[in-house]
Amino acid sequence: MKFLGNLLWLVLGGILIAMIYYLVGIVMCITIIGIPFGVQLFKLGTYALWPFGHELVNGPDEPGCLSVVMNLVWILLGWWEIAILHLVFGLILCVTVVGIPWGLQHFKMAVGSIFPFGKEIH
Repeated sequence: MKFLGNLLWLVLGGILIAMIYYLVGIVMCITIIGIPFGVQLFKLGTYALWPFGHELVNGPDEPGCLSVVMNLVWILLGWWEIAILHLVFGLILCVTVVGIPWGLQHFKMAVGSIFPFGKEIH
C-alpha cells in the first residue's frame, strides 16, 4: 500500500515538489552561508519523493541550541511560506475522501518545512 501511495504521490505532483526543493537547494549551496539551508532543502526534497512509510522525526539530542537558532533564521528569511503552501494543498486534498492520505502527507511536510533543522527521515 505504501508503494502505491508513493507512486500516486509522484505522479500527482510529488516529483515536482521534490524537484523544486532540489533546485532551490542547489541555488542555496552556491554560497557558503546558504549551504546549511540547501542541505535542509535536499532533506525535504528526499522526503517529498517518498513520504508514505517515512517520518520526519527529531534527531538524537535534538532540538539543540544550534537547531533552534537555525530554525529561527529559517523562519525569519521567509521559508514559512513553504509550510503555508503545504497547508493549503493539504486542505484542498482533504476536501475529498480520496485525497485525505495525500492531504495528511502535506500536513506532515508543513511541519517539517517550518522546522527542518534537527530533523531526520526515518
